[in-house]
Order: sequence, then structure tokens, then C-alpha cells
Amino acid sequence: MPSVDSPAGALSGGGFRRGARAGARRALTEARLRRFAARFGPGCSAVLLVAGVWQLVHLLGLSPVLPAPAAVLRDLSDAWSAGRLGPGLLHSLGRCLAGFAASAAVGVPLGLLLHRFGFVRAPLAPTLSAFQSLPAAVLVPIAVICLGTSQAAVYLVVLLGAVPSVATGVLTALDQVPPLLVRAGRTMGATGAAGVRHVLLPAALPGVVAALRQGWAFGWRALMTAELMASTPLPGLGQVLDAGRRSGRLGPVLAAALVILAVGVVVETGVFGPVQRRVLRARGLPAAQER
Repeated sequence: MPSVDSPAGALSGGGFRRGARAGARRALTEARLRRFAARFGPGCSAVLLVAGVWQLVHLLGLSPVLPAPAAVLRDLSDAWSAGRLGPGLLHSLGRCLAGFAASAAVGVPLGLLLHRFGFVRAPLAPTLSAFQSLPAAVLVPIAVICLGTSQAAVYLVVLLGAVPSVATGVLTALDQVPPLLVRAGRTMGATGAAGVRHVLLPAALPGVVAALRQGWAFGWRALMTAELMASTPLPGLGQVLDAGRRSGRLGPVLAAALVILAVGVVVETGVFGPVQRRVLRARGLPAAQER
């Protein structure tokens, strides 16, 4: 048997190490594939199921106006090639990002204000909760009458749709902070603005992230409604959707709807999902391990 110091022993030892490294790489790759499948497998399965049912309904002729999924994909490709879909998508995303940033800048301080001052909370909190039940279609005529068919009217609809949701969610998150934690902070000198910055907001951070997540969803839906109903000359996904409606064909309408849905899913799973998991994991919450 060759010793470790002999050339044969060195070769066998090197082969063992290479084999161990290759095994470790395979195990890591398999673990990543399992995590990927656990995270995206259910969603992909749901998409395939919907597409299969959709194709079956089309083949059976149960709906005379429903096109095949392949026809909708062709309409989607045609809209992209014609230069209508890309610019519309970019303009809509830009408007929603700007409106969401403004909604967060207004809604988070407003929720904090309602939590800190009862005389402000008494009249405003029920009003904001009731405002959330208003469909975005109701807000569009108000914005158009006030600001005309302009981009400002679209932004106003996004703000009116998202700010109540953000403020109410932040208020709920702050209300759920344990009073014992706040008292402990005061004992250690964290009062006033310092208590809000170092105790209250960090403790309510998971709820604040959830409020922003919900605010984005409300703002995105409000934006699509505003672009569809405000009849502005500005490009956007709502304009692409309206063009499909005017054509009288269901295919272009479904193609635009798929893009709108895809944007919502990507932002939800690619932005807010990881942020919320990281916040929960940092606090050792078991819900972070289940996602």
C-alpha cells in the first residue's frame, strides 16, 4: 500500500479531494434546485393548469370569443414588435414607481401621526378605512374633473388609491407593537422622536413592509384603471388595453391583461417577497422559514 508521501499516495489523496469537492458542488446544486422548485414550482404548476383549462375550453368551443393561448401570445408578440407594448410598459412602471414613492412618503408619516395623536385618529382613521372600499373607477372622474385628462390626474388616482392603504396598514402595525417594549425603551431614554426611530418603527417594521406591499398592489390597480378610463394621450398599459377593447378582439385585451398580471407577480415575488422574508428572518419569526 503506497504511503501518503509517495507519488501514488499523493495522487490518490488528490483524487479523493477532487471527488469530495465535486460531491459538495453537486449537493449544493441539488439544494439550490430544490429551493427553486419549492419557491416557484407551485406558481408554475398553477400557470400550467390555467393554460391547460383555457386550451381545453377553446378546443371544446365552450366560448366562441375566447382565443387559444397561442393566439394571445401571438398578439402579445405583435404588440411588442409594433412598439406599442414596450414603451407603454415603461411609462406605466415609471408612473407607478413615482406614485408609490409619493404614497409611501405620505402614508407612513400619516399612519404614525394617527398612532401618536388620538384627536387626529378619531376622525381620520374611519375615513381612511372607508376610502379603501372605494373602487378606483370612482376616483377617476374626480381626478379628471379636478385636473383634466393629464398625467397629474393619473398620479392623483394612484395617490388616492394607495395612501389610505399604506396609512391604515402602518397604523395597524404600530398598534400591534407590545406596550412593554415601548415602556422599556422609555426607561432607557428612548422618548419622543428617538423612541419612534429606535423602538417603535423597528418593532413595527414587518407590518410596515406588509403595508407598503399592499399599497403597491392598490396603486398598480388604480393606475391601470386611471390609464384605461382617463383617456389621456399618454402611452401606458391602460392605453394598450383600451386599444384592444376598441378593436373588438379579445386576444389583444387578454395579452395586455397578461402583461399587467405579470408585472404584479414579478414585483410581488421579486421585490416585496424577499424583503419581507429578510425582515422576518432577522427577527427569528417562524413564518420566514415557511415561505
